[in-house]
Amino acid sequence: MPREAATRQRILIADDEESLRLLMADALSKELKVDVQLAGTCEQALRLAETNPYDAILLDLMMPGIGGFGVLYGVRRSAPNANTPVIIVSMLADKDAIERCLAAGANGYLLKPVKRAELARAVKSHLKR
Repeated sequence: MPREAATRQRILIADDEESLRLLMADALSKELKVDVQLAGTCEQALRLAETNPYDAILLDLMMPGIGGFGVLYGVRRSAPNANTPVIIVSMLADKDAIERCLAAGANGYLLKPVKRAELARAVKSHLKR
């Protein structure tokens, strides 16, 4: 295995819209040279977050099931990602929702549709911490 592949950072993208998952994955893998894992449901996102360490998690709020808030609470309650940066990527521009996310432990909040450069910049800033 090449040394670069062994040291690449890992990002989990959880969004129920496949096209958005793929766009974000493409942007981050090309712009930041990170490995990306995708989750299309809240349950899948939680299962992955409970068993795999990530360097950052991108999370949509408006997903069926327990929803993004449920995933965020679950991630913050258990290892290995209790302290991993979580960036919410959502269409909700509601100030209360944004404040609730930050109070629940989210590290950032991006509004959809998010531009590639903005997404890469936000993730990169959280990866450095």
